[in-house]
Amino acid sequence: MAHEFITLEQLAEQLGRDRRDLEKQVSRGRLPGHRVEGQWRFHPAEITQWLEMEMRGYNDVELLEVEEAQVSAEVEGGLPVSSFLYPETTQVPMEGKTKRSVLEELIEVAGRTWQVWEPAAILSAVQERESVIPTGYENGVAIPHPRTPMADALGESMISYGRTQSGIAFGAPKRQLTDMFFLVLCRDSRTHLLVLARLGRMLQLPGFIDELREAEDSRTSYEIICQADNRLTEEA
Repeated sequence: MAHEFITLEQLAEQLGRDRRDLEKQVSRGRLPGHRVEGQWRFHPAEITQWLEMEMRGYNDVELLEVEEAQVSAEVEGGLPVSSFLYPETTQVPMEGKTKRSVLEELIEVAGRTWQVWEPAAILSAVQERESVIPTGYENGVAIPHPRTPMADALGESMISYGRTQSGIAFGAPKRQLTDMFFLVLCRDSRTHLLVLARLGRMLQLPGFIDELREAEDSRTSYEIICQADNRLTEEA
């Protein structure tokens, strides 16, 4: 697996961060790294998981820095969410009443595009990710996703969104219930991080969560999400 590791310089470029800052963090144990022949080396999967956790506490400016450091050929028009979310992959309301049934429904909704090739494998991967660290936030939103990209299970990167009629237990902090779900399925790590960063920024937009929660149907929900995505792109 040595060939999969990247250097400190490559990591700094990938994250858009100062090399010296990253070196301090890894030396203090705040960043996952490995000493190989006296040099720091980093495994992309470990970095992705670390950054996911860090991003949960990032503000808009910090999330924007993550966005700008990622480049994805799949993103169209600078719209990381609208590029992968479609009217047919938006489901409001959802029928699921348990964590598993919600995940199954989200994958089924994503499958309407015929780009989900291995739904059982994706479900297993998403459940494994949830068992390690649940993806629910205190605001009633969850962003379930696999721990690593699943290029072999997808024809193209995909997002499905749904809202249940009432909140369910999804592992959010302080036992908060969750009723809004963005399933993120990407074919590579850069696209994955780009989408997570943009979703994080959208969730911080004033009024966005309330407006989305009040949407009565799938089409209205889809339009609200796309408008927020477009707004952030125009403001950049």
